[in-house]
Amino acid sequence: MKNLYENTSTVLFKKVVHKKSVRLLLVFKYHEPTISKIRDLKLFLWSQSLRGWHCEFDLKVIQKVHIALKNIASFEMDSSIGKEFELAKPRASRNISDRNKEIIRGYVSFLKGKRYSESTVRSYFTLIADFIAFIQPIPIDDLTHRNVELFIESVYIKRDYSVSTQRQLISAIKQFVLYYPNCKVESIKLIRPKSSSFLPTVLSKQEVISILRCTKNLKHRAIIAMIYSAGLRISELINLELNHIDIERRQIIVKNAKGRKDRNVILAKSMLPLIKNYLNTYTPKFYFAEGQKGLKYSAESIRSFLKRSCKYAQIGKKVTPHTLRHSYATHLLESGIDLRYIQELLGHAKPETTMIYTHVSKKDLLNIESPLDIIVKSYMNDENKRENLKIPDN
Repeated sequence: MKNLYENTSTVLFKKVVHKKSVRLLLVFKYHEPTISKIRDLKLFLWSQSLRGWHCEFDLKVIQKVHIALKNIASFEMDSSIGKEFELAKPRASRNISDRNKEIIRGYVSFLKGKRYSESTVRSYFTLIADFIAFIQPIPIDDLTHRNVELFIESVYIKRDYSVSTQRQLISAIKQFVLYYPNCKVESIKLIRPKSSSFLPTVLSKQEVISILRCTKNLKHRAIIAMIYSAGLRISELINLELNHIDIERRQIIVKNAKGRKDRNVILAKSMLPLIKNYLNTYTPKFYFAEGQKGLKYSAESIRSFLKRSCKYAQIGKKVTPHTLRHSYATHLLESGIDLRYIQELLGHAKPETTMIYTHVSKKDLLNIESPLDIIVKSYMNDENKRENLKIPDN
């Protein structure tokens, strides 16, 4: 093992986009003298997500770093240094009249009164505000079904928005028609496009173990293990409180989950040593996963270190925290657990949602023989036909 305080280090210069600005990023293995010199420059900030030191991109800063570290580091230039990065343009302000703004505010109150979740209210507000800004200067009272079609054709199709976003827009407009029936849009004519049907990405059991083995940070390993072992959504993990974990009874109470429902899930027996070690080491006060100053851990951080662990485990699949939940459900099904219990453990409102895992489970598929295997087997059992199986050299 290399000495952490060896005389020299190798510093890689990279150009990245971070928090909507172009940054100069320094990446190197832990080396105390290098870190000390970088701090002395008073130009760089440490980023946990980038795993490096960064500042506003400037070629002059590269020169300063070279001078400051000339005796203790060698340097490498990433190909990104010469690239031009185009930042996303700031969103143009919507041109909406005061009267229409008042109608939109009333619509938001209407949604809150129907007890929609904060995220749904926020999404519907954005969709309706964009739509009303698009149809200006047509009064809302004169809106027709054709105006909705033109918005979809001119914005959603042109910008290649996803089918799910278009379905959400239709849902938002349907609720708007209920709130403001003076407009001439007929709700019955608003038809959502058929949703896409994609099979979820699922990890093998060995891949899950590889990810856990390659996650060296104790807190990160505990978070990944908790998501997979209990089949949690990322929001459920972030909001999981310590007093909702019953170690003695090996149960977790998932409070106020999707659809404002509570449910009980099993705390894996194999998780107990890891959890106890994590709790004794990090001593969180309120939440199972706490960030700085005892605040909730961020979803971005979880996605970031999970992606890093998958890279170390050499897993080529696109893995997100929800992939762990999909894998949990599929592995339960392959172990012979009834779909009704899996539905309960996942907190699905409809059995149809849980049925998707029957399409990705290998349990029954592996028992199905290919017609080619059946033919070959029949030939192998018949001595007269066996000679016909031989493939000619030419």
